[in-house]
Amino acid sequence: MRSRLYPVFKYTVIALWACFVAGPFLWAMTTSFKNANAVQGGATYVPWVQYEPTLTGWRNIFGGAGGVDVIDPFINSAVVTIAASAISLALGSLAAYALSRYRFRLGFIKNSDIVFFFVSQRIMPPVVLVIPFFYLLQWGGLLDTVPGLVIVTVALLLPIAVWVMVDFFNGIPREIDEMAMLDGCPPFQTFVRAILPNSLPGLTVAAMFCAVFGWNDFFFAFRLTFTEVQTLPQAVVALNSSIPPWWTLSAAALFGVAPLILLALWVERLLSKGNLSGAVR
Repeated sequence: MRSRLYPVFKYTVIALWACFVAGPFLWAMTTSFKNANAVQGGATYVPWVQYEPTLTGWRNIFGGAGGVDVIDPFINSAVVTIAASAISLALGSLAAYALSRYRFRLGFIKNSDIVFFFVSQRIMPPVVLVIPFFYLLQWGGLLDTVPGLVIVTVALLLPIAVWVMVDFFNGIPREIDEMAMLDGCPPFQTFVRAILPNSLPGLTVAAMFCAVFGWNDFFFAFRLTFTEVQTLPQAVVALNSSIPPWWTLSAAALFGVAPLILLALWVERLLSKGNLSGAVR
C-alpha cells in the first residue's frame, strides 16, 4: 500500500508546486493582454472567451500613453549586468584558482578563512553597505552613473564567482597543472591554457548566478542613482502607483524576466547536450 501511495503523493506535491510557481507567470501573462475594463471586471483568464485581448499594456512599456519607456532602463541593466558579470568572473576565477592551488597564511588566517571572508560579503545586509558605497561613488564622481553601478555590482558578484569557482577548481586534478608546467607553461599560462578549458561547467554556473543577481538588483540601483540612470527593476517599480495599471505592470514584469528565462533555457540546452557534465579528461 505504501509503495502505491508514494508515487501519488510525490506527483501531487510536484503538481501543486508547479502550479504555485507557474501561477504568477500565467496571471501576469493574461493580465498583460487586458485593458482597464477587463482587469476591473473580475477574474477573467480565458482570452476571447472572458475578455478581448489587447496590446495596450505592451504598447505602454515602449513609450505609449500612460506608460513608461523601458528601452533605456533595459539597456542600462544589460550593460551593468554583462560588464559586472564579466569582471567578476575574470577576477573571481583568478582569485579562486590561487586559493585552490596555493596555500596562504597570515597568523591564524588561512585559505578557508579567506574564502569565508568572500562569502560573508553576501551575508551582510545591503543597508550596511549602501552608505559606504554612496560616499565612495560621490567622492569619485561616479554617483548616478553606469560605471558607478558596475563597480558596486562587481563588489556584490565577486564573492559569488569566488565561491563557485573555488569548489570547482578543487575538483580538477592537480596533475593537469603539473603536466602543463612540465611543458614549460608558467602559472598564468597554465591557468589560461590548461585549467580554463576544463572549467566550462563552473564558469557557466558562476556566470548564471552573477547574471541573475546582477539583473535583479534593485536596492543599490535605487539608492545610488537619481535622474540620469535608471535600471529595469526601477522602471517596473515606478509603475506601482496608488492605482497601478496592472496591464502595463504585468507586461513590464514579463519583459524584465524574459532575459533570465532565455538564459535558463540556454543553460538547460547545454545540460541536455552534456556540455556541462563536469567531466575532466
